[in-house]
Amino acid sequence: MKNLLRRMYDSLPRFLRNKYLIALSVFVIWILLFDNNNLIQRYNDLQNLRQLQQDKEYYSKRIEEDRRKLKELRTDNKNLEKFAREQYYMKKDDEDLFIIVSEEEEKKDLH
Repeated sequence: MKNLLRRMYDSLPRFLRNKYLIALSVFVIWILLFDNNNLIQRYNDLQNLRQLQQDKEYYSKRIEEDRRKLKELRTDNKNLEKFAREQYYMKKDDEDLFIIVSEEEEKKDLH
């Protein structure tokens, strides 16, 4: 067994027998694969960061849009009435309300 290992070691090229190269190789493999900050974790963190930045941009736009709508609703009673009628299907006592739902909206509501 010892002779077999010795023959395998001797059959390696000279530069691969260098103890500093072996130590450096082990260190690099450890950093790339086994460390807490390895490449796989770093890649996943970068993907997560990109997704969070996209979410931040989306929600910032939604907040601005909602602020604009809120200001519009607070300043004009006609807009408030229009919003209540469209979003909450409110009506006056002497009115009839007919809700027309397209097939696409109906399928969307079922799923």
